[in-house]
Amino acid sequence: MTNILSQEINILLVDDNPTNLKVLFEVIGGYAWKVLMATDGESAIEQAEYAKPDLILLDVMMPGIDGFETCRRLKANPITENIPVIFMTALSDITDKVRGLEIGAVDYITKPFQKEEVIARLKLHLKLSLLTRNLEQQVQQRTVELTQSLEELQQTQLQLIQSEKMSTLGQLVAGIGHEINNPIGFIAGSCSNIEEYLNDIFSLVELQQQKLSDSEDEEIEELIEEIDLEYLKEDLPKLIKSMRQGITRLKDISLSLRTFARGDIASQVEYQIHEGINSTLMLLKHRLKDIGERPKINIIKNYSELPPINCYPGQLNQVFMNIIANAIDAFDDLHENSDEQTATSPYSITIATSVDSTQNIVSICVEDNALGMPPEVQARIFEPSFTTKAVGKGTGLGLAISHQIIVEKHSGTIDCFSTIGKGTKFIITLPI
Repeated sequence: MTNILSQEINILLVDDNPTNLKVLFEVIGGYAWKVLMATDGESAIEQAEYAKPDLILLDVMMPGIDGFETCRRLKANPITENIPVIFMTALSDITDKVRGLEIGAVDYITKPFQKEEVIARLKLHLKLSLLTRNLEQQVQQRTVELTQSLEELQQTQLQLIQSEKMSTLGQLVAGIGHEINNPIGFIAGSCSNIEEYLNDIFSLVELQQQKLSDSEDEEIEELIEEIDLEYLKEDLPKLIKSMRQGITRLKDISLSLRTFARGDIASQVEYQIHEGINSTLMLLKHRLKDIGERPKINIIKNYSELPPINCYPGQLNQVFMNIIANAIDAFDDLHENSDEQTATSPYSITIATSVDSTQNIVSICVEDNALGMPPEVQARIFEPSFTTKAVGKGTGLGLAISHQIIVEKHSGTIDCFSTIGKGTKFIITLPI
């Protein structure tokens, strides 16, 4: 155990009697301890705050505020609350001694002083105080180490989840893209052939009608009327046109899937941010339409001229997906919890991009006019596993992974600004 006698120790003596102070000074003076003195409670509190002594010897009976009140104030002050206080009393009433211990004193010394008793009690409580401080420091250090380990573990878990999600998504999309492209190509080719065949058939039917116009055949006339030949000639080209539009839509979806989930995990590549945002919006297009009584969500694009940036496209697109999908969720919640007047007001998500050539960064701002978030939620949205969604509707990992992708993978920033009842804004900056 550390030798208390060799430590640099400050002891504050508080007594209104100079004789008592002199006696105590002589008793303590034989040791390498620094002695501070005060003659009343007020000055004792001031010295304790300033000098932060290792121990206080405090007289009970003093003018002004007595020792009990002085001790109470010392223990109520965060600066002095942990300083051990030993009462000095000539009182033999056990009640007063108990009262002193109850308000925070660690011990008491009875007047007249016995040198051996004073030194023994001082050594004991100085050792206890030193041990307590050392233990608190060890606990604090260990807490810091455990906190760092926990953060590292969470980051590692997020990286594993992110890598696994991107790997699985890349494989899934590659398979879907391959499976979709083959039938799309077949249907597109077939549509061209069907259109050509129908034109030939209609030409033949028209020629036959011309050749047989002089002779009436009731059976043929009845069939023409039954199948409504004129309507077929008008509607079939429209059906072919609709099929072509559906094929184009499928091609766009397939392209958006491939763009969204690009698996450039090993190294960064040049990429145009707008491609990623547009592919994300394409994949979420079905959720932007009016659903039931919920009005459609308008997308407002305020794009600036952006240069390509070096990045991991698939990961950035996942960030765009998380943020925009969360905004759509907010509108769904807003509609469920709103009155008729609010429900008919326009819903919108504004996506703005800009470039700062002086700092060599691009910025992406995604802003909605939905519910907004209270400050206590806003402060925790990037924490792993934190979510305000119902069970089964969210893991709480989306924004935590987004933060990791932007900050750690791309050396960028992502900030959230939200106001209850007005909406939420995410601002992302990325180095070019």
